[in-house]
Amino acid sequence: MARKKTKLRARGFALQALLEVLHQGHSLSRALAERSTALSDPREQGLAGELSHGVLRWLPQLEAIIGKCLHRPMKARDRDLRIVLMLGTYQLLHTRIPPHAVLAETVALAETLGKGWAKGFVNGTLRGLQRQQEQILTAIKADPVANLAHPAWLIDTIKEAWPEHWQAVLKANLARAPMTLRVNIQRQSRKHYLQRLAEAGHSGRAASHAKAAIHLDEPCSVQALPGFAEGDVSVQDAAAQLAAPLLDPQAGQRVLDACAAPGGKTAHLLEYAPAIKTLTTLEYDPERIPRLEENLQRLGLQADTLCADATKTADWWDGQPYERILVDAPCSGTGVIRRHPDIKVLRRAGDVPRLAHTQHLMLEALWPLLAQGGVLLYATCSTLPAENQQLARNFLQQHSDAKVQIIDASWGHARAPGRQILPSEDDMDGFFYARFQKH
Repeated sequence: MARKKTKLRARGFALQALLEVLHQGHSLSRALAERSTALSDPREQGLAGELSHGVLRWLPQLEAIIGKCLHRPMKARDRDLRIVLMLGTYQLLHTRIPPHAVLAETVALAETLGKGWAKGFVNGTLRGLQRQQEQILTAIKADPVANLAHPAWLIDTIKEAWPEHWQAVLKANLARAPMTLRVNIQRQSRKHYLQRLAEAGHSGRAASHAKAAIHLDEPCSVQALPGFAEGDVSVQDAAAQLAAPLLDPQAGQRVLDACAAPGGKTAHLLEYAPAIKTLTTLEYDPERIPRLEENLQRLGLQADTLCADATKTADWWDGQPYERILVDAPCSGTGVIRRHPDIKVLRRAGDVPRLAHTQHLMLEALWPLLAQGGVLLYATCSTLPAENQQLARNFLQQHSDAKVQIIDASWGHARAPGRQILPSEDDMDGFFYARFQKH
């Protein structure tokens, strides 16, 4: 009985999180975090996360399938029931949960909404899908949005940007991302931490390009990681771990991290170069600063954290130049869709030029703060040229004192003046990096 209640609670949790994303426009990370205290059992948390991520990952396809199963459109007031059907459909098509259990739990979920009248409707719809699954899946292949499970604007944009790789990019976006760790190499070697993982019953492998990164074979709760609470290890994608060595801060230098929260790259900079003089971190959103500070505190690290707009330098800059500046710019997030599938729901085509304008303003504002001979690293977790190489090229054309530092690496694709990683390449997220020196 307890196990059954656990499953039902997790499904209810996922349902409420999906309602918040799909009908209030909140991020899935926020929706899950706000409800995390309601689920104390790691099994509940894992199932809720799997179901909510899975529905958003396959959302366009699930909507098309349900449309084929219904005889008439559902009423607006029953949008919660539509999500119940999507939860059931996702489990039938994309999980190993026994079909009889899926039907029973999904019908029970409808009842928890106070809509007992819908039990027969939910049961009948899902049973109809089971009977007609092959025909329905064949029919939706004619619709690119449903078949590829991406909005039309994003399919077209990625096709244009990556004509030789677009199918691989879309496929990667639908895969589950690996859980990747960053070992604090000031405390221990990666090899030693792999041994600690094995002793704790976890298996993993060293990442190809990030020297402190480990890919876990199976994800787990951070509390189960040896030394996590003590700051021996953090969770961070391997592509994001390339930022610190690319910026390469040296002892005695002043460093600026212009878009710091939640603090993964900030912490890595301090672990990578503990002898730097100062690290100033900026974060525009005051609600994100506590998370940044908590992460630094767990790791035993310190930075000068400011809640400020990076483009309004007169409000916070002390007039002393920085030898290193990291501009991890706000972007479309199209390189991390496999981790944040809600991006496909929350982003629109019109967001890209707006974000590119913000990125341009940040570079223009922060370039004067860089010391002569200093290095600025521009980074996004986007796969779109408008936010990456096109913007970086425009910046170079407008600044005669900016010189490209070529990134000569075995990872990613050369996209002058920077380098682009596509999602899932070498188990990394999609990232773009460009490096400029002031001469």
